[in-house]
Amino acid sequence: MRLKRMGWWRRLPNLIPTTFFIALGLFAVWPWLPFATQAAPTRTIVFYGFSITGDAMNRGVFPAFQSKWEAETGERVEFISAFGSSGTITNQLIMGVPAEVALVALELDAQRLAAADVIEANSWEKLPNQGVVNRSPFIILVRPGNPLGIRDFADLTQPGVRIVHPDPLTSGAANWSIVAEYGAGLAANPDNPQAGHDMLLGIWRNVVAQAASARAARTQFENGFGDVLITYEQDVLRDVANGRLPAEIITPSSTILSEHTLVVLDKNVSPEERPVVDAFVAFLWSQEAQQIFADYGFRSVDEAINATNPLFNTVAHPLFITDFGGWAQAKPEIIDAIWKNQVLKELDQ
Repeated sequence: MRLKRMGWWRRLPNLIPTTFFIALGLFAVWPWLPFATQAAPTRTIVFYGFSITGDAMNRGVFPAFQSKWEAETGERVEFISAFGSSGTITNQLIMGVPAEVALVALELDAQRLAAADVIEANSWEKLPNQGVVNRSPFIILVRPGNPLGIRDFADLTQPGVRIVHPDPLTSGAANWSIVAEYGAGLAANPDNPQAGHDMLLGIWRNVVAQAASARAARTQFENGFGDVLITYEQDVLRDVANGRLPAEIITPSSTILSEHTLVVLDKNVSPEERPVVDAFVAFLWSQEAQQIFADYGFRSVDEAINATNPLFNTVAHPLFITDFGGWAQAKPEIIDAIWKNQVLKELDQ
């Protein structure tokens, strides 16, 4: 018996190569065996968005699309995202960050991207709704109980009102705000061509703090700066309603509805990822995604969906950027010529 065992051990070295080649052969044919399965590839989308879109995208839109895509294709989708002021993310895109899709706060930033040859000129206009994904009216946020009795933009020109405002040099929200303030002045006094200028002058005389983005300006307000904050309705709507933000929303009788523009950076989209990127872009205008935006406080481009959100106040006289000739006119004629070259100079700023 002992001799037989010794013989078996002597044959072992000869068995090892045979076993190795059998294992190697199995490894080579494994993917084609009927019981073998391969993991589905993971798709990746790199998305940049302006500051207030973070919660809606990360918690609502991204998970909804991931579930939809996996159910239809069996593939997982990973989102790599970044959020900041619209001016900042636009600068980053111009500098070459490898984003494939971006949602900017205003068409003006899309135009900057086209001018820098990052995207094709007017390419966003080929998307649904000319690239506008959602909207938000500009409102006035006041302290609990509204101690100063603020009811409209005109009340912000009163002496002693301390205003927190996003910075027009970096924030898309600030540019929208300026047009809202200017437009409210004209709407209240349509026969006075100086009314828009006068409203801006009165409001900006009372601006005591500025921040790089709408979200950063809100942080200043929450930390005790100022009496009022001018910002997107979306950024404060849900937190005011559920008590997380001790403040009150004042919806001006006339204010602008910001329109947020989607751009696709085709140069950064590989052929392998093109189908999932195109599907994601189309998904943003689906009823499912538009309902998510409304649930997170954005006004949908579908008014029927907006009717489902009881938190949305009525804007008596809504303004749109097209009322001012689009950003091609509003930027040089209102932001630059009136606010920057007249109002700030009169205030010695």
